[in-house]
Amino acid sequence: MNPDLVPPLLMPLLAVPVARRLAASLAPRAAAWLLACTAAVLAASSTLALVLLAAQGALLLPPVAALGHLTLPLLTAGSDGLGGFAGLGSTGLTVPAACVAAVLLAVCAGAVTLAGHRYRAEMARARAATGACAASGELAVLQDSDPDAYALPGRPGRIVVTTGMLRALRPGEREALLAHERAHLAGHHHRFIVVAALAATCHPLLRGLRAPLSYALERWADESAASAVGDRRLAARAVGRAALAARTTGSARPSAALAATTGPVPRRVEALLHATPPAGPRQARGRRLVAALLAGCLLLSAAAAVEAATDLHESVETAQGE
Repeated sequence: MNPDLVPPLLMPLLAVPVARRLAASLAPRAAAWLLACTAAVLAASSTLALVLLAAQGALLLPPVAALGHLTLPLLTAGSDGLGGFAGLGSTGLTVPAACVAAVLLAVCAGAVTLAGHRYRAEMARARAATGACAASGELAVLQDSDPDAYALPGRPGRIVVTTGMLRALRPGEREALLAHERAHLAGHHHRFIVVAALAATCHPLLRGLRAPLSYALERWADESAASAVGDRRLAARAVGRAALAARTTGSARPSAALAATTGPVPRRVEALLHATPPAGPRQARGRRLVAALLAGCLLLSAAAAVEAATDLHESVETAQGE
């Protein structure tokens, strides 16, 4: 077993808390991009590591070796069990690890397929529900007494709001709420959510990035709404009043749809009412150190996976007599 396969599988233990800490000190838009990219890199690296680990075991099977015209004695050279350029190492550790990796890959593939099917089904039902409602451009008004509003992605994207929510808000608050949902559509925030969900499916430790990413996206939309209406207090009041109205009813919105009433609303309202002071020299220095640590984690994870792929390729070429 190649030791280069270990860092991509274990790196989320360190990278996830580091990314969460760094995101908490950034502006919402930067935090959302940071968390989504971190999830994508770590998930891709760990998945590649599992693929390579399963491939190492598969290549040691005589039928597979014969199919690839591989010489097994050369392929298994390097009895220290560490793998590398000399070969794939002894079968004592490689084969069991490859079996575990194959099972994990099958579970991941099944979970990703199921999640994709569920996402498409929810979006199809939501779009069907808005098909017959009153629509004006991007706005779709549902005749429903339950207060609710959310951004429904698609072609075209729509802001779905119920008559109950429109009655619960004052005119200025309605404008701020619609600006919030419009920001979700304009920023394609649903893609960030999908990336985080798929990453968490590929590696369970990456689930720790979903909550801070959701918060960052809502804060991003909050700031956009405040800029659109030109009044931070009005935006905060709209978010708070909409959340209080929606909490008393059951929501039929898709789980992947973004809404102003979700997440830690009191914390978001506080952030709108009290702007974060600029970071001092000490805080800026600490932020740079955390950013450097996270960058090192991501680079090490990706580089280790690529290095393992290179080692496997060279081992196969050696076993083919090339």
